[in-house]
Parts: sequence; structure tokens; C-alpha cells
Amino acid sequence: MNPNPLFDTAKFLVQPGWTTAIFWLLLLGSIAIAAYVHRTIPGQRSSTQIGNWVFRLLIGCMWWQQSLWKLPPFYTDQPSEPFGTTGLAYWMGLMGKYAAIPLQADFVNNIVLPHFYLFAPLVYGAEVLTAVSLILGLFVRLGGLIGALQIANLWLGLYSAPGEWPWTYFFLLLLMASFALHHYGRSLGIDAIIVARVKEPRTILARYIVAEVT
Repeated sequence: MNPNPLFDTAKFLVQPGWTTAIFWLLLLGSIAIAAYVHRTIPGQRSSTQIGNWVFRLLIGCMWWQQSLWKLPPFYTDQPSEPFGTTGLAYWMGLMGKYAAIPLQADFVNNIVLPHFYLFAPLVYGAEVLTAVSLILGLFVRLGGLIGALQIANLWLGLYSAPGEWPWTYFFLLLLMASFALHHYGRSLGIDAIIVARVKEPRTILARYIVAEVT
């Protein structure tokens, strides 16, 4: 019998391990930031801002959960199994077989997989960075762009894989693109604090950072 969403969520929140402790810190941090911004910045006190925060938080939690089956140092949740049969290496192998673009398949087969432990930390780090960005509302436009690029890679890489529905990845790609295009971090997030505190950045670089990545 398939687990129901409530049971699955509860299990995720209480499973033992250092990742659960960090997740709770991120979750409580997001709530504390949202409460602070709601209390101190009048323009944040609307249902739209709260809705944007909830959507951003939920997708950030999804990114965090998806990082749990590719944990270092082996980048899998089943390190006792043979290499390539579980975790990140397994999905990279699928991309090498079923990528929509032959050049992508060649890159995975000839460069990524032979140097797996060089690329795996980059993949894991990018997912964790995206999760933290969305959960805390920090540089969300940049986090959305990083997430969108990752999903585009999955969409094309698993396009023809058995049992995969390409539209799933495409819908998530559009969602991450919306985070990259719009200022979701300015809804009850750290980005809102940055914008409120830094009214007129003194340098061109500072103005660019505030305008483009928050």
C-alpha cells in the first residue's frame, strides 16, 4: 500500500540523522524570519506575501528532501550496494542511456561517470544551495536560476527513460523559472530584509546584487 502524504511527511520530519536536525533548523529559521519580516515591514502583511512564502518554503523542502538520497561521501542512501545501482550514480547512468540529446549522453558517459566523485559534490551542493535559498528566502532569484538549470538537465537527460513523464520535470522547470524571474525572496524572506535595509546601495555592484539576486 502506498504511504499517504501526511504519513510520508511525518516520517520525513522525524527520521534519525544529522540531515533532519539541519532541516529543522532551516524550517524554524524560515518561520522566525517570516515572523520578523511580517512584524517589522508593513508592506509584508498581506495574504499574497504569506502565500508566496508558503509556496517558496514547500518547494525548498522538496529540494532538501531530494538531497537525502544522494548524501556524501558516496552520494547514495544505500552505500553498501554496488556502484551505479543506487543513488546519484544510478540516475546519472540513466541519463547516459536515455538523454534526449546525444551530446548530453556522451558527456555523461565519457566525462561525468568516469569522474563521478568530482561531479557528485557539485550536484549535491547545488541542490542543497537551492533548498537553503528557497527555505530562507535568501538570493531566491539566483537560487531559482540554479534550480531551473538543474531541472533542465534532468528534463533532457531523462526524457526517454522508462517510467518517466517528461512533463513532470518541465512543470518543475517552469516553477523554478518563476522563482528566478520574480522576487519570491522578498516575501517574508531574508531578501525582504536586505531590500528594506539597503535603500540605496552606494556602488554599482551592490545595486546590481540587490536588484538581480534578491
